[in-house]
Amino acid sequence: MPVITKITRQKRHQDRYNIYLDEEYAFSVDESVLIQHQLTKGKVVADFEMDDMVYEDEVRKAFSAALNYLSFRMRSEQEVKKKLLDSGYGESVALEAIKKLHDYNYLNDEAFSKALLSTEKNSSKKGPNAIRQSLKQKGIDEDTRQQVLDTYTEEDQIEVAMALAEKTLRSAQKLTPSQQKKKIQDLLARKGYPFHIGKSVISRLEDELVTDEWDAKLQDQGEKAWRKVSAKYNGRERRQKVKQQLYGKGFPLEIIDQFIDMKEQEDG
Repeated sequence: MPVITKITRQKRHQDRYNIYLDEEYAFSVDESVLIQHQLTKGKVVADFEMDDMVYEDEVRKAFSAALNYLSFRMRSEQEVKKKLLDSGYGESVALEAIKKLHDYNYLNDEAFSKALLSTEKNSSKKGPNAIRQSLKQKGIDEDTRQQVLDTYTEEDQIEVAMALAEKTLRSAQKLTPSQQKKKIQDLLARKGYPFHIGKSVISRLEDELVTDEWDAKLQDQGEKAWRKVSAKYNGRERRQKVKQQLYGKGFPLEIIDQFIDMKEQEDG
């Protein structure tokens, strides 16, 4: 069986040692492995012992790499595993390192999920559907996803969605109520809110959405529609085309007719 003939400390990594068997370099180990296995010059090393030491050392390196990866922010187990595999560690080594991370509570998918929920709810204003998808992409199992999302109550969802809707409404003052509603509905859907949450938010904003300031809105949208249609049509056909466009934007027919009458009189 091979015998340790030399042990040298690595220059760049002072906590690692190169092991030479029968005058030839065999492998390197962390200082803790060196001490644990009592590696000294003259010690006989069986093949299975060498395999065990190399494996333990790989696990330690993977564990350290994972800790460094986790030092930047919280990660899910799937993210850590992928990082280790991408870094060249074998499946069994990655899983053993992950087990150690769990043992020391450095890796906790429930805590990670709660942190992700808080970030996406408070910073990105996302709804439960979008957050569920984010958790799924991070490899969080269905039970944990549901358990965490259950803490995102409908009351909380409405509060966050209301803030989004009010901000949208402030930037959409020139739109008609129906356009404003659609804009809010579309935004909340993209953000991952259920339909009934959007409906509840719009209902609460109804007083702000319903307005009699049609003149100001027509000044913007009506003029654009008139110029666009007038470039191709005139007379009755122009009137019909403008009416179709403005009605589709949510303007009442009575207001549309008054606007068209005014524009026709201007054109003489």
